Amino acid sequence: MSVTSDTDERDSQAERAGPGISIDDSAVRRLSKMMEREPGANQMFRVSVQGGGCSGFQYSFSFDDKLNDDDRVFERGGVKVVVDEMSLEFLEGSEVQYREELVGSYFALDNPNATSSCGCGSSFSI
Repeated sequence: MSVTSDTDERDSQAERAGPGISIDDSAVRRLSKMMEREPGANQMFRVSVQGGGCSGFQYSFSFDDKLNDDDRVFERGGVKVVVDEMSLEFLEGSEVQYREELVGSYFALDNPNATSSCGCGSSFSI
């Protein structure tokens, strides 16, 4: 007879779900407010990686209401974040954050894969 704890079960489920990205509380709150103002009930927040920027790659954030075949959806608090498979290779383990600072408010990624980033945080290198 095998005994499993709740922790073991959660760890097992996380492994089956595979790695991905997470969304912090501040991003959930801000995206919820923003999506209320966006037309269409199926709005999602798309995060992608593009070539360019001062460090080699740059983050892109946008709203989208369509899923592509290679998209993965991450959801928290009713907010859906969509990442295409190619971008996900660069973003595994990242956390979507909403930051409010003296210089302004903005979405950012805490990306453990980035070896360096520019001063503004919108581009990175691996």
